[in-house]
Amino acid sequence: MALDLREGLLLGLGNPLLDISATVDSDFLNKYDLISNNAILAQEKHKPMYDELIEHYKADFIAGGSVQNTMRVAQWFLKKPRVATYMGCVGMDKYSKILEDKARADGLNVRYQYTNQEPTGTCAVLITGNERSLCANLAAATCFSRSHIEEPENKDLIEIAEYIYISGFFLTVSPETIQAIAQHAFEKNKMFMMNLSAPFLCEHYKKPMLAALPYVDILFGNETEAETFAKENDFQITSRKEIVLKLSQIEKMNRKRQRIVIITQGSKNILVAKDNTIIEFPAMKLPEEKIVDTNGAGDAFVGGFLAQLVQGRSIEVCIKCGIWAAAQIVQRSGCTYEGKPTFSP
Repeated sequence: MALDLREGLLLGLGNPLLDISATVDSDFLNKYDLISNNAILAQEKHKPMYDELIEHYKADFIAGGSVQNTMRVAQWFLKKPRVATYMGCVGMDKYSKILEDKARADGLNVRYQYTNQEPTGTCAVLITGNERSLCANLAAATCFSRSHIEEPENKDLIEIAEYIYISGFFLTVSPETIQAIAQHAFEKNKMFMMNLSAPFLCEHYKKPMLAALPYVDILFGNETEAETFAKENDFQITSRKEIVLKLSQIEKMNRKRQRIVIITQGSKNILVAKDNTIIEFPAMKLPEEKIVDTNGAGDAFVGGFLAQLVQGRSIEVCIKCGIWAAAQIVQRSGCTYEGKPTFSP
């Protein structure tokens, strides 16, 4: 192993959400005006649903939110607790207590910011048959402020981290935190990584995204996000390989290493731009009946990747572990896993 796996090596910042997962019937969906196989942000009419799920259905609680999922999966592979630290904002309520207990049980060092302005963010995962409907109420997650990273203990955790990962979703919450962390990573020659996360971010949060991009050493995303980014930024090319290559060539602050861009395409090959060339990796094809839930597959892919990266493994091994991790997660409900990972490079 090329690197001592010490506590605090990896740092993630994002929007913590408690997934409240339950099997319901179509009447429940109709009651809250929801449709299966969809994902939306909660409106006022959806707010009572979360307590109803807890009180009247056999609801499972899963520590969720994109980056928190990624950090949990990384911890699963790393086996040693607290290698990964996670920051995000939660409310002062029963949900944040459940969220923290779940994340800590998975070995994550949780450093939440607490707000009394909003309740902890939740995401209802409503299961009907083998279909799912997601309804997220970001709430407290949107209250994260830069002051949190200035607190001495958190500042120390940022200082000792060598690998830093944020989601594009965090652009909607605290761009100034992202810029501060990115600048720190640049000055200390740390690995700074980001995810495009969703097409709407490439469209509506273009300014903060373009401000962060020059600092990004490794960029993740899927095919729809990459294509939306290319369209919004007038790349004038439609070939996915060319888009991935161009993303890797956007101006970069740290000249000590070239940007690596990793774009997944569902069950198709993963495209990787590295050293001005494109490498392709075949995704793991699973029989249809084995796929339970694709929610969290992208988060798991990055988690598997990061677990190998912080151990000094090659990009090839990192990608293969990412593919393996995603294949495990889609065979379960939510971003969950069990037992010890059996991945071998």
